[in-house]
Amino acid sequence: MKRTHYCGDLRNEHINQEVVLMGWVQRARNLGGLIFVDLRDREGICQIVFDEEIDKQAFEKASKIGSEYVISISGIVRERSSKNSNIPTGDIEIFANSLDILNEANTPPIYIKDDDDVSENLRLKYRYLDLRKPKMQKNFILRHKVTQIVRNFLSQEGFIDVETPMLTKPTPEGARDYLVPSRVSNGKFYALPQSPQLFKQLLMVSGMDRYYQIVKCFRDEDLRADRQPEFTQIDCEMSFVDMEDVMQIMERLIAKVFDEALNVKIDLPLQRMTYDEAMSRFGSDKPDVRFGFEIVDLTEEVKDCGFSVFETSAMEEGKSVRAININGYESNFTRKGITALEDVAKTYGAKGLAWIKLTSEGVNSPISKFINDEAMNRILSKMDAKTGDLILFVADRDKIVFDSLGHVRIDAAKKLDLLKKDEYKLLYVTEFPQFEYDEDNNRYVAMHHPFTSPLDEDMELLESNPSKVRAKAYDMVLNGVELGGGSIRIHNSKIQEKMFTALGFSTEEAWDKFGFLLEAFKYGTPPHGGIAFGLDRLIMLLAGEESIREVIAFPKTQNASCPLTNAPSEADNTALLELGIGLLDN
Repeated sequence: MKRTHYCGDLRNEHINQEVVLMGWVQRARNLGGLIFVDLRDREGICQIVFDEEIDKQAFEKASKIGSEYVISISGIVRERSSKNSNIPTGDIEIFANSLDILNEANTPPIYIKDDDDVSENLRLKYRYLDLRKPKMQKNFILRHKVTQIVRNFLSQEGFIDVETPMLTKPTPEGARDYLVPSRVSNGKFYALPQSPQLFKQLLMVSGMDRYYQIVKCFRDEDLRADRQPEFTQIDCEMSFVDMEDVMQIMERLIAKVFDEALNVKIDLPLQRMTYDEAMSRFGSDKPDVRFGFEIVDLTEEVKDCGFSVFETSAMEEGKSVRAININGYESNFTRKGITALEDVAKTYGAKGLAWIKLTSEGVNSPISKFINDEAMNRILSKMDAKTGDLILFVADRDKIVFDSLGHVRIDAAKKLDLLKKDEYKLLYVTEFPQFEYDEDNNRYVAMHHPFTSPLDEDMELLESNPSKVRAKAYDMVLNGVELGGGSIRIHNSKIQEKMFTALGFSTEEAWDKFGFLLEAFKYGTPPHGGIAFGLDRLIMLLAGEESIREVIAFPKTQNASCPLTNAPSEADNTALLELGIGLLDN
């Protein structure tokens, strides 16, 4: 028999048609003279009826089938007398006139249903069964749809798909590389690419003009819900562009994805917000702007307030006193609830979380007795405080203040159920610092990567005051999650050498690591820039999932292992010797 339809595609318009379906048995119910089977495939579930009076042979075969048997049936589509509004095919059923059992199945170790409540480790061990679940099938159909939208859009915009090498040179910056030993060159190693960064820049040197690639990248770093040792990027690069050119094209791309994949309209242009503004208002360079509770600087208001904790931070350089107003929700937070928020703040370095409640009876706060009336009035005015508000304060170094209050506002919003999955707030964050200071190694490191161009007006600061240099960098953010990051690149070898110097590289080190790029820059390099989106992260957000493991077919666990294949595993000693690798005696 040749399949005519998917199970989930049948509707009222197919009534009286003869169809052939193939799939897995979700459930079988024997009611004596009738056997009902829920047949499942990629597109959904359809009810099959085996009637002893219609075909006795098919009925007898059906009495022997069990869960996850693979079967093929033919039959007539009929209107269902008892309709099921919970499934798209609930108005019809198939009266079978033939049945082929294509394969039997043992009882699965996990249930093939969305709400199975099975541990993640067991799900990943039997991932081929887990992927049969309707939710997982839906996620991967969505992933396919999005990649098709992306390819079509970029192709129409003049981008060409070019593959870059998977075996590259180890890099000294960024996350740890996955190293691959060379059998031909014993003692030497390739690295799996953390990104195609250098090669896509070389493609701009080569005159390709516009490049894209949906590409695997690898980083040997600590994992969490939105990270994997191998992940997929939508990688783009363009020549003869400035920041606004790149941002405009890419926001149109993402708007296209939302429109065609979710039927959600995104207003363009996206909001632009500088790094400094994002940090000062939201305590994060990935601000979630679906709700308020913005950070307010109270440093000036508390300089002579009478509360020593505030006054000390207000007077010391690099420190501040800031607060957020949980507007209208004071009654939602008991002392225990505030303590829970304080624990969040402490996780990010804060020594404590001061608070003021404005109740119908007035100010309620353990710190109010230390603050004089004039200062209290200044604080309440600056915070636009009203009855029913809860004000939360942190006094400390700016970084700690931003980190702690930024996470407290998110935690408070979660507790208040303000973070709606079907609400999408996109924006660009721009003008990132060019460098971060690494106190452990006593040197500057690139905030994005060492190939990002400084702003033209900050170029002279590259040698004299690196901490003040802003970058031609831009991140696209969705609901507090970074979707993608990009920049305009350095295209001049002299400026690139200055960048390496600022990062503490000697001329010899720079040429040893990146000489091929510096050499290429000598032969006519166009201005260029690009961006890379995390495809897994994008699909996760579009699908309303909490982890990228839900949208990657065969992901790793949080310790970068694969329960399905037991990777990583020990290598055979013979294979190691061929690679010139010997094991040390313990």
